[in-house]
Amino acid sequence: MIRGCQLIGDRDSQQGTETFHTLAPASGERLPGCFHEATGDEVNTALELAEAHADTLRFLSILERARLVELIGDSVERSRHQIEERCLLETGYPSERVGMEFERMIHLWKVFANEVRLGHSLDARIDHSDPDRQPMPKPDLRSMRVAVGSVVVFGASNFPLALSVGGSDVISALGAGCPVVVKGHPSHPGTSELLGRAVLRGIQDAGLPSGIFSLIQGRAHEVGLALAKHPFTRAVGFTGSLRGGRALMDAASSRPDPIPVYAEMGSVNPQFVFPEILTADAEGFAKQLFASVTMGNGQFCTCPGVIVVPDGADCDAFVRAYQKIISNSGAMPFLNPGIAEAYEAGVADWRTSCQAKLHRSPQRSGPVLAEVSWEMFLAHRKALLEEVFGPSTVLIRCPNPDAFLEAAKMLPGQLGASIHGTKDELTSVAKPLLAALQRFAGRIVINGFPTGIETAYAMQHGGPYPATSDPLHTSLGLAALARWARPVCFQNVPEELLPDALKEANPLGIRRLVEGEWSEATRSEL
Repeated sequence: MIRGCQLIGDRDSQQGTETFHTLAPASGERLPGCFHEATGDEVNTALELAEAHADTLRFLSILERARLVELIGDSVERSRHQIEERCLLETGYPSERVGMEFERMIHLWKVFANEVRLGHSLDARIDHSDPDRQPMPKPDLRSMRVAVGSVVVFGASNFPLALSVGGSDVISALGAGCPVVVKGHPSHPGTSELLGRAVLRGIQDAGLPSGIFSLIQGRAHEVGLALAKHPFTRAVGFTGSLRGGRALMDAASSRPDPIPVYAEMGSVNPQFVFPEILTADAEGFAKQLFASVTMGNGQFCTCPGVIVVPDGADCDAFVRAYQKIISNSGAMPFLNPGIAEAYEAGVADWRTSCQAKLHRSPQRSGPVLAEVSWEMFLAHRKALLEEVFGPSTVLIRCPNPDAFLEAAKMLPGQLGASIHGTKDELTSVAKPLLAALQRFAGRIVINGFPTGIETAYAMQHGGPYPATSDPLHTSLGLAALARWARPVCFQNVPEELLPDALKEANPLGIRRLVEGEWSEATRSEL
């Protein structure tokens, strides 16, 4: 089932002579499978194929696109056993984690299919003509969102299912009407190939050209840059490091025709904790924080990497409780040796350069709490506010809750931020902090942690740079469809030439903004 080749539409391709293997994170042993590095010709062929079928997918009705998404989800679900089996080997994740992520992936196919069918993402708008308007007649104006064309998606290392070949970027791009070329992550190429084959079977079940999807594999950075620079690529989706995201942004902006890169690049997701909540239950709060920090072995972009607490007895009680939990904890394998090395280097830098007091698991690469004074934070805030990818968090002892606002002013863009406090604290003193967090955070949580993302209309998984490249959009949640389509206005276009979404009779039965009012009615019914 795993051939280690590129999946270019319905064709397996092995042009490259360079190959790579993967290691089992838990044992370090080499896993079965030899994977071929993609060549420039294979990248070009995949995108030429996508471009050849871009109009086919762009002009599919929303009902046909919804059916496509559903059938791919069904195909992926039928391959569950094989996909999960390989994913367990390539990630070292517990079986419960892999099972939950698979369920999330299947859920995404279903909810996005329903959203496509409803037509919300088309954002159809109608302003009727008024030939008698003075001093000038008003033209008939109608607009909707139209697929941008071929999209390149980079699979994430930490979510081999829900943010990779079968994940939300791929689902939303296909649902928006865009062909997709995926760059599989080299940490889990076998999982990527199995998913890719399942996606292609779903496309075949829908009776659509297989060229609307391809999977490219490789470790070399040149492969990713070639995908981003290719003239047929119209947008890029990326989840990963700031360094990787920035390289893609620079490559895309330097093209003769710059294109958008929707890069989600990580965050420290600061937690601001008022003292009374620790007075009430410091141990309970420590357990909740630890569970969030170590979820997925800390390899979540929403991991709470910074916690700001007023100095004093309550903070001392929290530290003792957290230290006790850490001392009894073990260590889980990281996704790949590079992540493990970067984690240890980051923790060591906290100690040597930032003079942090480390509370850590007795096992190497285990959970860490790095404790710093307010003075040390002010002196080394740039290093302390950089993400160390793994089960670690920095505790900043500030003088009092008034310092929360000062700390908030120093924070760069974040995916999320939280405020923890009792009801009295939240109603009496937290309002200015809530206002301050809106400057830099994409999502604000009260008495909770940012780990865990709901697929909903209101979800915003994005924030100002460097958390993401574009804070106006979200990479998760139903609004993610909007990234892959652009508005097109039709002025004085005859009824018979209009897309169905904009026709007067509303044959799709979708909600539209008609003369400033959201409606599913036709003009004769208004």
